Amino acid sequence: MAKTPAAEVQAGGRAVRVSSPDRVIYEATEHTPEVTKLMVAEYFAGVEDGLMRALRERPTALERWTSGVRPGMKLATGPQDKNADAFYQKRVPQGAPDYLETVEITFPSGRTAQEICPTEIAVPVWCAHMGTLTFHPWPVRRADVDRPDELRIDLDPQPGTGFTDAVRVAGVAKELLEDLGMVGYPKTSGNRGVHVFVRIEPRWEFVDVRHAAIAFGRALAERDDQVTVEWWKEERGERIFVDFNQNNRDRTMASAYSLRPLPGAPVSLPLSWAELAGTTDPKEHNLFTVPERLADTGDAWAAIDDTAYSLQPLLDLWEEQGAVELNFPPDYPKMPGEPPRVQPSKKVASHWDEDGNRVES
Repeated sequence: MAKTPAAEVQAGGRAVRVSSPDRVIYEATEHTPEVTKLMVAEYFAGVEDGLMRALRERPTALERWTSGVRPGMKLATGPQDKNADAFYQKRVPQGAPDYLETVEITFPSGRTAQEICPTEIAVPVWCAHMGTLTFHPWPVRRADVDRPDELRIDLDPQPGTGFTDAVRVAGVAKELLEDLGMVGYPKTSGNRGVHVFVRIEPRWEFVDVRHAAIAFGRALAERDDQVTVEWWKEERGERIFVDFNQNNRDRTMASAYSLRPLPGAPVSLPLSWAELAGTTDPKEHNLFTVPERLADTGDAWAAIDDTAYSLQPLLDLWEEQGAVELNFPPDYPKMPGEPPRVQPSKKVASHWDEDGNRVES
């Protein structure tokens, strides 16, 4: 069979080449037809206003599914996943067009890299040509890549809970933010969770924003017994986990208007608080429904950049709570004040020192 010629997608005045345009990225479902690579590129071009509000001037990693999304396919999360079907691209891919701009970022290890920094819609469309479905922007702008301008609240349902539980807890989070003098902007994760973003003044370092997220999570758990900040899964129970570690350096979340690698091409969609409260199935927001919605009603996050809030109320709360540190992810260097990185069940069965090292009897 002859190879299908490359197509072109108009994106902000540029014609972006898309190879293998008829490659099926998402198979048809009961409710949605199949999605081709060309349709993904056209989708990103069609949601320019909202997508660029989420990505502009931000270092951005790419989640690339070059062979499409199929049941059983796996996303590589580390060097152990050499045979995975999809992967994160943190450095600028080879063959990038000359209009693609970059910025240097520093990983927790201290190593640096040039990462994509979208400045125009042609960049995400070119990324679709490279098999990208999900964009993972840092919570910083390239003017200062070490001081975040977003607090990100990730409400992650644990086994036994689901999307409707996360939506209910998000309503409690909204009230807590208001009591702190802040306005949060919610979106679906595109899967089971809910994300709430708060624009903050870029005055604090990553560790400060993480502490603010811990303080917020603890305060939310005091208001709602279905909320937890327990890092170890065995201690979370059937609750909504506030994943404070999403505010660490080089920890990112799916951007607004990103596609997710799930059947039906669902979208991580910004909603008003009222719309979120009325949503029961996040899959109804997908590649087929979102562009028309954006054209009709506009971006629910249109005002997100209007006000940047001080992080100080949450940092004061962190101190009032005792400034007790919680665990960092296992790939991070050991941090000051961090508790031992030992599962509670294993810690009981063995002897460990204060750094989490096993001590032989």
